[in-house]
Amino acid sequence: MTLHPLASPLTIEARPELTGGRRIGVLLSHGFTGQPASMKPWGEHLGSLGYGVSVPRLPGHGTTWQELNTMTWDDWYGELTRAFDALCLEHDAVVVGGLSMGGALVLRLAADHADRISGVVVVNPAVASKRLDVKLLPVLKHLVPSFPGLANDIKKPGMDEHGYSRTPLKAIHSLMRAWPPLVADLPKVTAPLLYLRSTEDHVVDEASQPLITSKVSSRDVTVVPLTESYHVATLDNDAPQIFDLSAAFIARTTSA
Repeated sequence: MTLHPLASPLTIEARPELTGGRRIGVLLSHGFTGQPASMKPWGEHLGSLGYGVSVPRLPGHGTTWQELNTMTWDDWYGELTRAFDALCLEHDAVVVGGLSMGGALVLRLAADHADRISGVVVVNPAVASKRLDVKLLPVLKHLVPSFPGLANDIKKPGMDEHGYSRTPLKAIHSLMRAWPPLVADLPKVTAPLLYLRSTEDHVVDEASQPLITSKVSSRDVTVVPLTESYHVATLDNDAPQIFDLSAAFIARTTSA
């Protein structure tokens, strides 16, 4: 399977001399039908500050939407868990962050490994939807393989997340089936939470934010509106704000 030129994972070694002598790791997850390209500028910024960074490529991404249609939530979560475990072995503290489906995946990590996560950063996370056609996915996925894609919801001209032009239905149904168990387990999330939300998002509707912010047990929750970005905010006009706010959040939540 041919890999997109920008889809290779990103790994940056920690430089503890820049982070108070401690090795701080950051795991960043891209979204559904996207690939590491949407997260690399964020990861590179954090790496320049001394943080050890891992941006894995989730299975079925950065190749073809047809391959993605053979993958499930368990495949994506399994890959992210492997990257998380590796970071934990090499760092004194780990913060996790994700965009869209990546946000849901890192919330799952935070629920399952509350004792090993110092902070959670989510950008336009998806754990629910108000779309009525979602209820038809169990039937539709057997009738048609894909719908038109969701990629490149970006306000800034000239930007490209290099996602798929089609949305594979079996794969997205697997994603949405994982949402209810995750929502039920959100009270297990205790780490500080930085929630970054675009005020205009054409991919993830308003159903997820109240569910997440009301159900997590985190006592330290900060919600920041992103007023100049659409869904892929990590590549949009508010990207510098995301980079700076997350860096300050990581520094604060991992201080010894």
